[in-house]
Amino acid sequence: MFTNPPWLIIVEIVLFAIALSLLVPIGMLFIECFAALFPPSQPPETASASPPRITVLIPAHNEASGISTTLKTIVPQLTDQDRLVVIADNCTDDTAAIARQLGAKVIERHDTEHQGKGYALDYGIKYLSTDPPDIVVLVDADCIVHESAIAKLAQRANISQRPTQAIYLLEQPPNPTPKDTISALSVRVKNLVRPRGLNRLGFPCLLMGTGMAFPWSVISQAPLASNNIVEDMQLGIDLAIAGHSPLFCLDARVTGCLPQQQEAAKTQRTRWEHGHLQTLLTQVPRLLTQSVIQRRVDLFAIALDLVVPPLSLLVMIWVAVMGGTLLAAVVGVSWIPAVFVGLEGLLILVSIIAAWVKFCRENIPAHTLLTVPFYILWKIPLYFAFLVKPENKWIRTERDAGESSETVL
Repeated sequence: MFTNPPWLIIVEIVLFAIALSLLVPIGMLFIECFAALFPPSQPPETASASPPRITVLIPAHNEASGISTTLKTIVPQLTDQDRLVVIADNCTDDTAAIARQLGAKVIERHDTEHQGKGYALDYGIKYLSTDPPDIVVLVDADCIVHESAIAKLAQRANISQRPTQAIYLLEQPPNPTPKDTISALSVRVKNLVRPRGLNRLGFPCLLMGTGMAFPWSVISQAPLASNNIVEDMQLGIDLAIAGHSPLFCLDARVTGCLPQQQEAAKTQRTRWEHGHLQTLLTQVPRLLTQSVIQRRVDLFAIALDLVVPPLSLLVMIWVAVMGGTLLAAVVGVSWIPAVFVGLEGLLILVSIIAAWVKFCRENIPAHTLLTVPFYILWKIPLYFAFLVKPENKWIRTERDAGESSETVL
């Protein structure tokens, strides 16, 4: 009778533990994508006694090239009782003058020691506190706000008295590369498919940085002043723990554009994904702890959603674990861990294909999916940089000439 040596047993236990750990983010991704295939769960329409007073607040740092396009999509959506306020934050261009010409109230902030969107928003909220609105809608200065989005966001936030997030997508730039197309697919999965799945299951979503509506009682108490490189994600977590979990509004849409310049795209992607990973490592334990202390399932759901890393990184981790389990099986360890990890890879594949078929097929050709391995290879240095020198400083993404761009992934 043959028995495995102790080291093989230890390796097998470790591989099982790794495989089970990997099932958490992969399983959550699958559940969200599968749930998104079903009709969304929308609350019954309930009109408030009177329309809320809305202030659209736009932080802007040197946005002269594109802010007029953004404002022209917002102004027609406002009523006489609403306000449009632009925070010209440390601007050295004509952002303030352009915004004033288009009818916005402009407040200028000059503080080079405290730079970042969070500080600008804090400045704007303090300005509004002298005559607070019912609802504050936050929009980036480089977005297209689609028809009726402001009213729908404000109504949902006013009725629920909770933060409300619009669908936020990124369009591909003119003459997109396969890399641009895969980036757009990743954003669509993260900002549409997964939140829609959470909404269908009755759970809240994370905030995405633009197209967000807040009741004044919520945003006026929120911790905004920081240089966090993913301040929107952190804000959503802080508000959720405080009892104000964000809702996902499928009736409102905001779009931006991916930067065409490769260096700008790299800078933007580094900030987003390093910020996401830092938040994952620091905030998931906090969310899980609070979910137990407060006995709240919604915080547990947010923690599980946050556990899912960027898709390219998740695939990289799976490939590494798959390779390790196969190598171990060849040298004598059980094949069961390799089979288990292989099934997890099937879940990733089914999730991505289902999301593409339902939500991306019209915009993203099938043959582009064949370039995913090259996209993942392009991302390897980005994740290596996170291990060596993670990005922790807010850096504005450079705009393409005559265009607007930026968001969150």
